[in-house]
Amino acid sequence: MTTEQTWKVGALAEASGLTVRTLHHWDQIGLLSPSRRTPAGHREYTEQDLVRLYQVLALRRLGLGLETVATCLDAGVDPVRLVGEHLAGIETALAGLNTLRQRLAHVHAELTAARAPQAATLIGVLQAMHGTDPAAEAVLRRHATGDQLRALQERVAALGPAAHYLLEVEWPELYRRAEALRVAGTDPGAPQVQRIVARLDELSATFNGGDRSLSEAVQTAWREEPAVLCDDPAVPAEGWPDVTAYLERARTLGTSS
Repeated sequence: MTTEQTWKVGALAEASGLTVRTLHHWDQIGLLSPSRRTPAGHREYTEQDLVRLYQVLALRRLGLGLETVATCLDAGVDPVRLVGEHLAGIETALAGLNTLRQRLAHVHAELTAARAPQAATLIGVLQAMHGTDPAAEAVLRRHATGDQLRALQERVAALGPAAHYLLEVEWPELYRRAEALRVAGTDPGAPQVQRIVARLDELSATFNGGDRSLSEAVQTAWREEPAVLCDDPAVPAEGWPDVTAYLERARTLGTSS
């Protein structure tokens, strides 16, 4: 029988580039606790602990705080999807930078030749710099004012790389999990549903900054055209009202408890 490999805290700290103090802290807050301890009480990390450590570090690289990382992992976000979406985001960013490089090179050549760049060329540069999704922005513009949309864009920009994960991976995934629980007949007051609602509300506050009218506008946009906002045509728009009603019921139960 093969014995599972384990790591003492010092060895794991050295292998991962972390400090022993960091691993002790993560154990104390429940983010990453060793599955085993020796008879003498020393921590021993298993291969499964190593998998969770990778997930923690991957989410941290996206700019997420420890509390958010813990919530994401406890909610059961698929790590394969996380890595795939992260990779897709990096490739999209690289493609955008390449487009911007080409357009800037064109502008530079025009200026070097003492020619004024055409307006269309400058508009193209501005669009490449902005990097927004025209379809998603069009949906939001139908429900939010110009000032609200600008405020939302500023908050997204401030989040940096984490915004892609939160908006295009975690948010839709939480809705998918809520829909699976609804279809399974899970009571909206159940702890697993309440955790999803709490995380969705936390995400909403992150992007709307406490602006209730902006929150309502975004919620309406998600309710009407979720597939466009999360860039996923597999999201079934026809089932969205049912899951949003289910989540609202869960919120009511959570508030009254």
